[in-house]
Amino acid sequence: MIIRISIALLLALAPVTAFANQCPTMMAAIDAALPNASLSEADMAKVKQLRQQGEQLHQSGDHAGSEAALGEAKKMLGI
Repeated sequence: MIIRISIALLLALAPVTAFANQCPTMMAAIDAALPNASLSEADMAKVKQLRQQGEQLHQSGDHAGSEAALGEAKKMLGI
């Protein structure tokens, strides 16, 4: 019985850790695209602000918020 509960708990938490690792990948993609981006100064500043916000949210454990901010930055960069 305890083994079944342990397995169920492990399976329930596995997706959380998988999504937590998505944030650094998104940040790396943004960092790679920034030097070649052809955006206005205002849009570039917004992308950098979203990138920083995404990192801060990731570090505080808010991975959904981090992915939202990073996703918006990626969208602005066209990646």
